[in-house]
Amino acid sequence: MDGTGVPLVTPFDRDGDLAAQRLRELAEWVTDRGVDFVVPCGSNSEAELMSVEERTRAVEVVAETVDVPVLAGTGHPGLRETLRQTEGAATAGADAALVVTPFYYGHDQDALAEYYREVADESPVPVYLYSVPAYTGVALTAETVADLATHDNVAGMKDSSGDLERLQRERARTADADFDLLVGSGSVYAHGLDAGADGGVLALANVAPERASEVFDLHRVGKDDEARQLNAKLVDLNRAITAVYGVAGAKAAMRERGAPAGYPRKPHRPLDDAAREELADLVGTARP
Repeated sequence: MDGTGVPLVTPFDRDGDLAAQRLRELAEWVTDRGVDFVVPCGSNSEAELMSVEERTRAVEVVAETVDVPVLAGTGHPGLRETLRQTEGAATAGADAALVVTPFYYGHDQDALAEYYREVADESPVPVYLYSVPAYTGVALTAETVADLATHDNVAGMKDSSGDLERLQRERARTADADFDLLVGSGSVYAHGLDAGADGGVLALANVAPERASEVFDLHRVGKDDEARQLNAKLVDLNRAITAVYGVAGAKAAMRERGAPAGYPRKPHRPLDDAAREELADLVGTARP
């Protein structure tokens, strides 16, 4: 996968149930606005608050709706659950699986590498590594990434560390492999592309898919300065919908754009008026 991907939020209704029709409409909304692939059940989807069956259903709805590739989040803390989720996602129509590092219990790099090899051995679709230390407390090292990149069924990685030095080490060690390296932070998207990334999976693309896609398009045609300048204008919005207000903030900002984002699932709570006003101002600066 390359280009701009969106870790799609999951619309829930007021009772907290999966709103399948809104999810269809949302998948169309982001793809109509230029994203290159869609990632249901990633971190922005509230997947950890969903059952295996709900996650599989969300992947199915998205895969039935869009004409772009679907990279489905399938990772769980344990191997058996991840294999079950990956099989379900593949059956539901996913083109590849995004597998987060096992979390809750601590694991060293050897254990992580063994885990990913077993997932890749069993997965019916290509596997993408997912390193997001802010949520899991663990990051894959560049050496582990390079080792796993040699596996025939490991196709790439989403690096959400926001660490450009780490990203450069990963790129240097996988340069000779057929390995898609994806930036996971909208704040450093253009700089990550400069460092050799093939694209990104960005929370920002839920709110401003046109602008996030434009950063990649500018880079692709060699307009790197313009890509960085545009990216700089999006940093405050990106920070607000991730580090400051999280998923509830992303959904509130999406509603400002008219996107059918639905409601956050408990224990997430809707934002207060002051936060919504702040987000409305930031969304205004990112409109196409």
